[in-house]
Amino acid sequence: MNPIDLVKSYMTKGLTPKGIVKTVAGNNPIINNLIDMLEKGDTQGVESFAKNVFKERGLNLDDEMKKFKQALNIR
Repeated sequence: MNPIDLVKSYMTKGLTPKGIVKTVAGNNPIINNLIDMLEKGDTQGVESFAKNVFKERGLNLDDEMKKFKQALNIR
C-alpha cells in the first residue's frame, strides 16, 4: 500500500492527523517525545528538536527558514 492510500485508510477510520502520526510512529520514543512537547506547548523544546535535526543534516534552521519565507514572499 502506498503512503497516500495508507493515510486515506486511517482517515476513513476517523483518525485525526495527530492520531495518524501517533499510529504511524508507534513506539518511537523520539516521535512520542516530540508529540508530548507539542501537546504541552513546549515551543522551545520543539525548536531545539528542529535545530538539532537540521544541524545533523549540515543545515541551519534559521537560514532555511529565511530561504523558505523568501520563496513564499513572507516577511
